[in-house]
Amino acid sequence: MKAIIPVAGAGTKLRPHTYTQPKALIPIAGKTILSFIVDQLHEAGINEFIFIVGYLGEKIHEYVTETYPELKTHFVYQNERQGTGHAIELTKDIVGDDEVFVVLGDTICDYDIKEVMDSPYNMLGVKKVDDPRNFGVAEIDEEGLIEHVVEKPAIPKSNMALVGLYKIKESNFLFECLHHLFSANITINGEYNLTDALDCMIKRGVKFQAFKVKSWFDCGKKETLLESNATLLKKFGGVVHQDIITENSIIIPPVSIAKGSVIKNSIIGPHVSIGAETTVQYSIVRDSIIGSYTSLFEVVVDNSLIGSDASVKGLSRSLNIGDNTEIDFG
Repeated sequence: MKAIIPVAGAGTKLRPHTYTQPKALIPIAGKTILSFIVDQLHEAGINEFIFIVGYLGEKIHEYVTETYPELKTHFVYQNERQGTGHAIELTKDIVGDDEVFVVLGDTICDYDIKEVMDSPYNMLGVKKVDDPRNFGVAEIDEEGLIEHVVEKPAIPKSNMALVGLYKIKESNFLFECLHHLFSANITINGEYNLTDALDCMIKRGVKFQAFKVKSWFDCGKKETLLESNATLLKKFGGVVHQDIITENSIIIPPVSIAKGSVIKNSIIGPHVSIGAETTVQYSIVRDSIIGSYTSLFEVVVDNSLIGSDASVKGLSRSLNIGDNTEIDFG
């Protein structure tokens, strides 16, 4: 089985951070979003990965090859943003007839991956949501088989949203249905959707079973990213690297502090992730994500997302600061 991870999106809802790094490489709970996905699949036995890259794709390439040298990896460039269906179609020659596990590049979920891998069926991950109109939606029968999937329906017939996890055994049917979308020019807002290809497969008799995820961590915008960071820190406990320097400071778990960081005369936590080689002095930081090589001095930071190579001095409350930024509130 091969894993396909589309990470070509520009991540516009997380700007200014995504001006300088892909959304998939934003840190959360001591790891990147992408690492949560790759580690989960790799631990389940998948060793071959296809990354669909575009915007800042060279950073994804560099990160993956340095972090996961043991994996067999392929990088496919989606130069035109024509939707998830178009992205998956670009992998056809690499996939061949193999089974595939597709995970969207901003999808962190808690689920029984072994159960999904062992199932004889094609599998789609779902989660009940209050308002399904902004998601792909699955209509499921009493036996858990999916009867129909539709992308962002105006009048949903189900509240079970597709979370971005797709195990597909008959990849040849998938690519046939993707070809059908292109030849018939079936698009939504000018984009070819994977959901439409899956519905085509269902109509042609391919069986899909739904599996419910325990948790679905939204990493699409600042507020939900910070909520996901807090939840994942509570779940996994966070990691404080052994070589950090702390002086006259209080650490309130759960937090994650990466190697080389210096914490002096400060209070850190709870629910804080700090990147490598970052310095925090005379500050209070809680419920926030701080990037690497950043400096905080005499600030109060709460519910904030601060990028890498940033410098913040003075007094602040809620920030959304990109990489390579310098701010002085003094």
